[in-house]
Amino acid sequence: MSFYRSVAERVNDYEEVELSIPIEEFSPYAQYCRSCGIPFCYGIGCPLGNLIPDIIAFAKAGRWDRAWALLSSTSCFPEFTSKICPALCENACSNNVSNYPVSIRLIEKMVVDKAFELGYVKPFIPAKRSGRTVAVIGAGPAGLTIAEKLNRYGHLVTVFEKSAYPGGLMRYGIPNFKLDKKTIDRRIEVMSASEINFVCSEEAGVDVSPAFLMRNYDAVALAIGAPIPRDIKAPGRELSGIHYALDFLSSQNRVVAGEVDALEISAEGKDVVVIGSGDTGSDCVGTSVRQRAKSILQIDIMPAPPAQTPTVWPDWPYKYTTSSSQEEGGSRLWGKLTKAFEGENGVIKRIKTIDLEWSYGANGKPASFKEIPNSESYINADLVLLAMGFLGVAKTPFIEGFGLSVSERGMIGDNPPAFSAGDCRTGQSLVVRAMADAHNVSGKVHEYLISLKK
Repeated sequence: MSFYRSVAERVNDYEEVELSIPIEEFSPYAQYCRSCGIPFCYGIGCPLGNLIPDIIAFAKAGRWDRAWALLSSTSCFPEFTSKICPALCENACSNNVSNYPVSIRLIEKMVVDKAFELGYVKPFIPAKRSGRTVAVIGAGPAGLTIAEKLNRYGHLVTVFEKSAYPGGLMRYGIPNFKLDKKTIDRRIEVMSASEINFVCSEEAGVDVSPAFLMRNYDAVALAIGAPIPRDIKAPGRELSGIHYALDFLSSQNRVVAGEVDALEISAEGKDVVVIGSGDTGSDCVGTSVRQRAKSILQIDIMPAPPAQTPTVWPDWPYKYTTSSSQEEGGSRLWGKLTKAFEGENGVIKRIKTIDLEWSYGANGKPASFKEIPNSESYINADLVLLAMGFLGVAKTPFIEGFGLSVSERGMIGDNPPAFSAGDCRTGQSLVVRAMADAHNVSGKVHEYLISLKK
């Protein structure tokens, strides 16, 4: 269950499209969380281990202080996950047997709103400092989490961020209509008041070297994400007008924030084709709608999912869904493989595709495909946005400077005093999983720091 502003209203601005549960309607949603015997929602469903039934029980009783205390004991930044997490917990909810899970994410959002409103969210300055220093590279969800945790352990933390402001993909990759950046700014203010130092517009490997970091800090935590976007190797890829989704989204976010005056990439008046059907592709659709694209088409190599999922929990439901952005405009085509990009005078004009026939595995999911002969077709396109995910981390002198190697899957590990956390360690995943990994890694960094001789 979600509450959204009307489509007619929200497509005219970049304000958040989702509303909170009206306070007068909150109790029935909380009541729906019943004693289910085994609360899979947090035992298995939530990567952070949020104590969901107890949080909801305190919220229902109006004990917002206790609800916040429990929520913040396992999650450093529930204000982020309550807005952009796909709610793995709701998939694990016992009520989801009938496809009506408890609205856990929205209840979490209400607890967060109440906590800030009532002044429960305060800076944390340790009573005693350890005398150890840590440099965190990257201010995305993993970097912010490890900085928060290590500060609470008593270490002095400095976060280096290559962009003008902290937040990583939450600030520059996720549109404002899903996550208002004031949410990030509010948290950064709390962290700064907690004596966590932020150094922005400093790029690792360019402005900051491994030698400098290891000379000036007792430990270094790399939380640099998985920045290499998946590409398409097809004739015509070099044509102008073909862009990675993140470049398109970050351009709009910087304009909304006032960092720059004009868009680097605009969909206005263009036939837009988004290749990829995930969250990033959906974000491209919503942004293109607001930029007044002439038409928007989202295509994917995968077949259309079924209306009813053939999978069972704990697998993520494999079924057809429609995002809030997809409700606003555009259309979708499935089972299309991009064969070539064609243009005129060096500019993209159309995409050549071919239809695919998919075979399915025993779990009901697509397993393999073959091209359907003589099924080629052309799609008009003035702007093509590649939204097919990320491959990992590139091998660079900066990473090698810590004695770290990059695996075939684009991931890095640890080599104390250097550690890794989040997507650069695990591969591309969800914000909540990056935060959970950073929780674990912060413990390893802490153990390393306290093992050092004074």
